[in-house]
Amino acid sequence: MMKRILILCVLLVVSAYLAVAVTLFNAKPAGQVCRGIELTIKDSIDYDFITLKDVNALLKRKGLSPADKPLDKINIRQLEEALSHQPFIAEAECYLTSSGKVAIDIYQRIPLLRVMSNNGDTYYLDHAGQILPVSGKPVHVAVATGFIDRKFAQDQLYQLGKYLQTDAFWNAQIEQINVTPRQELELVPRVGNQILFLGKAEDYQEKFRKLQTFYTEALSQVGWNKYERISVEFNNQIICTKKEK
Repeated sequence: MMKRILILCVLLVVSAYLAVAVTLFNAKPAGQVCRGIELTIKDSIDYDFITLKDVNALLKRKGLSPADKPLDKINIRQLEEALSHQPFIAEAECYLTSSGKVAIDIYQRIPLLRVMSNNGDTYYLDHAGQILPVSGKPVHVAVATGFIDRKFAQDQLYQLGKYLQTDAFWNAQIEQINVTPRQELELVPRVGNQILFLGKAEDYQEKFRKLQTFYTEALSQVGWNKYERISVEFNNQIICTKKEK
């Protein structure tokens, strides 16, 4: 009985200590000013859409810069709200550090495809299928050109772009998707000078399966540049057009 009481007392003391420690850690000491921002990009630093300079400029422009402000006057939720409206930020999490800084963890919106429509409209599609404005920093993704409106891009091209990026073979092969006036798809591969014609944006998983088989079993034998056009528009057949000599 005494042992159980002793264990209970120890647990109560530990719980009280942890509660006090957490409270003190998260407290905003009166008079202590913010010593700056610690920025962490939580997804991939390869894209570098958001920098510390960008964050500081955005918050300063909105009158929310935490630098040199008293910690107890900084509204963390307000900072998150302001950052979440930046086009290249998918999510922002802000909190105070024990060293007196504002830590900002950012998840970027990652481009999936670059769209360059014949009507002059140019933008990225991100991994959620949303429109992402073109920044001054180039991103190496497949480019879609031709007769593309935003509805077609967010429906048909988005699904195709997701498929390409999840397939290691085709993600490495395809560098351009051209959309004809009839909204048919022509693909430009990185290897070889031929056009891969898919037809309408439907059943493309099966079309790519047939193409990959043709690539590995036929083109490796006859050469990558024997044909100028390879069509998998119709079921159960591949139509190849030889290059004119």
